[in-house]
Amino acid sequence: MKKLSADTIEEALNSLEGWTYKNNALHKKFVFEDFVEAFGFLGRVALISEQLTHHPNWSGVYNKVELRLSTHDAGGVTKKDLEFAERVESYET
Repeated sequence: MKKLSADTIEEALNSLEGWTYKNNALHKKFVFEDFVEAFGFLGRVALISEQLTHHPNWSGVYNKVELRLSTHDAGGVTKKDLEFAERVESYET
């Protein structure tokens, strides 16, 4: 996969609410009602990861989840990361 330009990434982020681009990665923080909802969301993200064979950096503390998407082989954000973010957004959050 080829690393995308910052302009291409910023343009794509126009359709991905709440996502930001910094330090060569896409980032988003999610806040849920409680731990169970946050944990369920992490399970859905895990399924996306397996489908795309692409695994995010993530952290979860009680009702908060943070995702960081980057393609390590390319040294930054690729189409695969944008597709991952789109799939995350297609789930109810």
